[in-house]
Amino acid sequence: MFRRALIALLLLVPLIACAQSPAPPAIPANAEPRLGVDYEILETPQPTYGQGKIEVAEVFSYMCIHCAHFQPSVNAWKKKLPADVRYEYVPGVFGGAWDSFARAYFAAEIMGVQPRTHDAVFKAIHIDHVLKTGSLEEIADLYGTMGVDRNKFLATMNSFAVTAKLNRAKQFAVRTGVNATPTLIIAGKYRVLASQDRGLEYMFTTTNFLLARERAMAKPAAVAPAKPAVTKPAAKKA
Repeated sequence: MFRRALIALLLLVPLIACAQSPAPPAIPANAEPRLGVDYEILETPQPTYGQGKIEVAEVFSYMCIHCAHFQPSVNAWKKKLPADVRYEYVPGVFGGAWDSFARAYFAAEIMGVQPRTHDAVFKAIHIDHVLKTGSLEEIADLYGTMGVDRNKFLATMNSFAVTAKLNRAKQFAVRTGVNATPTLIIAGKYRVLASQDRGLEYMFTTTNFLLARERAMAKPAAVAPAKPAVTKPAAKKA
């Protein structure tokens, strides 16, 4: 048991990158998201991670137990994803094994296996406890058990393309002020947080609230109807 506890501690460093576990929520029926508690407005709007539609970008890590707890809510919300919204995963790049798993996410994305391996990686780390070091070689072994070409996956994790994606993800988190996972960035303007009293699932209540705000702001101002032209009577001839 001591060895397992030690491994768990090693895998969860740095702890600052993983949000505190919120207490069981007790949410008033008419509660609205609270500025400064459930969400924050970025001082300067930032470019979105991708392009097109209204972006909801989740900065997450496979290393974060709260991201693992959050994933079922993500899956449920994405099933009802509004037509004008795009959901992006952005791996957190916080050093150590966190970077290794960010590389794994991008390698899986490049190889086209990310949708089917995403939840399985959370399970392997936080339920099955199959990893000991979080090294790239061990991660490649894990993906190999999921039917992915182990050697090709390892090479892809070490590729220039993945390194470029890693740097881009890191810059996005820095620009948007993310220092914990999971965090949702809405349209490059809002940072959605898990509050202690409302929990992880309330993040999507906040997200829906902010999406509605974005849609309202995007609507063109109503054009006032033109006044009918006034025709002056013709002057009478003398």
